[in-house]
Amino acid sequence: RTGQLLKHLGIGHRPFVVVNDHTERDSVERVIDAAQRGERVALVSDAGMPAISDPGYVLVRAAIVAGVDVEVIPGPSAVLSALVLSGLATDRFAFDGFLPRKGGERNRRLAEVAVERRTVVLYEAPHRVERTLVDLAGVCGGERQIALARELTKLYEEVWRGSIAEALEHVAVREPRGEYVIVVDGAPEVAVGADDIETALRAAIEAGASKKDAAAEVSKRLGLRKRDLYDRALSLDVESGAPAAR
Repeated sequence: RTGQLLKHLGIGHRPFVVVNDHTERDSVERVIDAAQRGERVALVSDAGMPAISDPGYVLVRAAIVAGVDVEVIPGPSAVLSALVLSGLATDRFAFDGFLPRKGGERNRRLAEVAVERRTVVLYEAPHRVERTLVDLAGVCGGERQIALARELTKLYEEVWRGSIAEALEHVAVREPRGEYVIVVDGAPEVAVGADDIETALRAAIEAGASKKDAAAEVSKRLGLRKRDLYDRALSLDVESGAPAAR
């Protein structure tokens, strides 16, 4: 897509350096050398904003360290577009990108979303949308309000709004297509119960944290005393999910 755009603008003859998850670190030196020789370098993305759930931050950081001036030209951003279109609170929000696909780390991140007071923005592939909605319903409850946004700024842009339970009904009768942004309403302000505390501690420990670190993590998230949480963690019959040392 980038090549087609440059060709349309009459500058398609310019050399390309592919920067992706597999080549980014190897490409950095070549790109920085070109910039230091006085060449003008542009970091572009086929879709969305470079470095936002997209390769680029390693290159940007290397350019800054090397003393290369970096400028940003704001472009389409699915995060902000979906947030505004969702109709949910925009004054405070958290962007969590793509959730881990499986395992304890996914469970830990889902547990964080469940208690996050700010609006949460997630990215998801179409073939994983339904599973993620099922998992969100499990930790947030089916009544939590969300928005599903897809194909933003494109011809078939669509935004759906409702509860998580209603969203599951929606995707069950309409096959998800295109990249999705899921915007989740912040958790309501309610007293944290003993079950909520235990769930949060278990999720952190099963994700690989020690009981001490789990207590610190949950303390920061829920605003509770770390010492009390550590005592509670010690009483739990659960072991860290971290792999054993060899």
